[in-house]
Amino acid sequence: MARTLAQLPAGQSARITALYLDGAKRARLQELGFLPGSEVTALRESPFGDPVAYAVLDTVIALRRSDAARIEIES
Repeated sequence: MARTLAQLPAGQSARITALYLDGAKRARLQELGFLPGSEVTALRESPFGDPVAYAVLDTVIALRRSDAARIEIES
């Protein structure tokens, strides 16, 4: 079973292998650097655990866990 970005613990990094998002959301994340082969780091969770802040390239973005669960990663 493949790991997803939603499973990445805060403080750890991984490489993106696939995005399973459609439409404008996929295009926007790709513009920000969420591309297969890019390294992403989970920075911190909000107090209630959703959303989570991720760093990719020079961008920090907060993603809902439901969206992060559609991004496949490898360590």
